[in-house]
Amino acid sequence: MNEEELIPMVIGGVILLLLIIKSVIIVPEKKIYVIQRLGKFKRMAKPGFGMIIPFIDQKSGVINMRVQQLDVDVETKTRDDVFVHLRVSVQFQVMSDKIFDAHYALDNHRHQIASYIFDDVRAEVPKMELDDVFAKKEDIAKAVRQNLSDSMDDYGYSIVKALITDIDPDSNVKDSMNRINAAKRDKEATMENAEADKITVVKAAEADAESKRLSGEGIAQQRLEIVRGFKESVEDFQKTLKDITHEEVMQFVLLTQYFDTLNNIGQNGKNTSILIPHSPSAMADFQSQIINGTLVGKKLEEASGDDD
Repeated sequence: MNEEELIPMVIGGVILLLLIIKSVIIVPEKKIYVIQRLGKFKRMAKPGFGMIIPFIDQKSGVINMRVQQLDVDVETKTRDDVFVHLRVSVQFQVMSDKIFDAHYALDNHRHQIASYIFDDVRAEVPKMELDDVFAKKEDIAKAVRQNLSDSMDDYGYSIVKALITDIDPDSNVKDSMNRINAAKRDKEATMENAEADKITVVKAAEADAESKRLSGEGIAQQRLEIVRGFKESVEDFQKTLKDITHEEVMQFVLLTQYFDTLNNIGQNGKNTSILIPHSPSAMADFQSQIINGTLVGKKLEEASGDDD
């Protein structure tokens, strides 16, 4: 075989190899190739190995069968005239029984979905006040998903989920909302502090009342014991000194109490100075006053009995 015969064979082999390569298609998983023959739809090539006719058949498009997501930022106004930015995330998927419509019905399905989202959000949000937009974002997302499903079903797209992922009011509005919330928190904190102070005052008053009650019981018990002591002292005097009079016993008791009083005043550190008539003879006057008062009371009691 000479060189002139070898060259055509090599050229033919190269052309044949190229035709074989051009005739083989490998379709990845979750993808579908749209095959056209001479500009007309021929078939859908599913994942795996496939063959086409070179230069007659061609791949006109790739259909992604995975769930896809489209994020759309929408600016609109609420019913209380507050401009707000919303980010809507829509998850969609090509319907397996409407692949032809998904490829040929729309020139750009993402732009079409975005247009529907703009229209739906701007129809729903102006019906609500700003607080309702935050509270009812699930209702907005549900309305968007329902309207998109009804519209995109004819084009071969299934709407899996619609989410409101971000709500961003105007910066001035956000500052006002923050101030309102801060003032509300300050009001609640003030009320809680006032309630705590009230509890403290009530408990202190209860403790003071209990302390005074116990102190009163102690003083009453102390006086009872003093009277009992006086009684025993008088009885002892009368047993020991048969000829002692009641006036002398009273003078002794008063003098004892007088010195006890001076002792208590001197032990009290809160007293800086005190002026009292320091004369033991004054006990006689005090005694006569007590006796006179007792006699007057006795006479009044007898007079009242006679009237009855």
